Amino acid sequence: MKIFKRIMLVVISAILLIVVSVFIFFRTAPQIGGKPKGERLERMKKAENYEKEIFKNTVETNMDMPLKDLRKVLAHYLFADKSGKSPKKAIDTEPFSADSFLAIDTSKIVVTWFGHSSILIRIDGMTILIDPVLVGKRASMFSFMGPERFDYEHHIEIDELPEIDAVIISHDHYDHLDYPTILKLKDKIKRFYMPLGIGAHFEKWGVPSENIFELAWWDEIELNGLKMALTPTRHFSGRGLGDRFQTLWGSWVIIGKNKKLYFSGDSGYFPGFKEIGKKYGPFDLTFMECGAYNESWSEIHMFPEETAQAHLDVKGKLLMPIHWGKFDLSIHPWKESVNRLSAKAQEENIELFTPEVGEMIVLSDSLEFDAWWKEVE
Repeated sequence: MKIFKRIMLVVISAILLIVVSVFIFFRTAPQIGGKPKGERLERMKKAENYEKEIFKNTVETNMDMPLKDLRKVLAHYLFADKSGKSPKKAIDTEPFSADSFLAIDTSKIVVTWFGHSSILIRIDGMTILIDPVLVGKRASMFSFMGPERFDYEHHIEIDELPEIDAVIISHDHYDHLDYPTILKLKDKIKRFYMPLGIGAHFEKWGVPSENIFELAWWDEIELNGLKMALTPTRHFSGRGLGDRFQTLWGSWVIIGKNKKLYFSGDSGYFPGFKEIGKKYGPFDLTFMECGAYNESWSEIHMFPEETAQAHLDVKGKLLMPIHWGKFDLSIHPWKESVNRLSAKAQEENIELFTPEVGEMIVLSDSLEFDAWWKEVE
């Protein structure tokens, strides 16, 4: 009996130690970010979709995963064949030149994709970096566990980028807001645009408050003649324990002198796409989420066929898929999303283009569809 009591004491002590360690980690780890308070919190409370201390989607969105689905997902990660989930070899990348990027006539739009949802855009002479996840190697709060980025021939370094006029953030999940990347950018950039509440993270990371611009849904802001608007998505937010829905999430509309762009961020399919298209469309180019979907979380991430429909809803002309090609965030093969979207785009007569990582694309050029990923093992 004494031995049993000792064993139980050791077990209970170990559990308590783990609980205390986890609590301390989530209270002190800098990568988790800050908690909105003061004037920031008061402004959040005035948002139309802020109720009972959290933000809400415009349509009912179920975040609960049934137990049978949870078992299925866990079984996949623990026991299923992982072939095809990630590339066997490094993905070839195009050499990126900041000088060449900036040398293009300012009347043209230039785009470079760095994998997943990280995009560099030059429009009307302004250079904008969206959802940069360039330094951190994992889409995770931990440096030693969580989805690890695919092996690229070359991962772009911050010092290789041109001078950036603004950074735009869609929401605070780790695959869109990367703490190590922001630390490298914070002293180089004077304007960071983001949904309500996310500024608390940036301030904790040392970004001056005057460089942080937070928007509610449908808010508009100008940057040297360029108009930008934060628009709704069907998703959620959170970086730690118990902070889900406590910062806002969204998509972005960018309106230049002659061209209009749409960046979807993360979203399940919802009627809001048609509303965005009615208010701001048509768009010359859309960057639409395509990847990390599953039936168990279909209300917060679109299936590829829904990606095509969302593009049509916002009245897009040219479609570039994002949110793929860098992290394994679901149970589908890494090529499946873009293959399915390609098939649907052809069926719907949608003009699709898929640049290679690091490739510089000039929007006014004649763009040819390149299924480069099919050559990657």
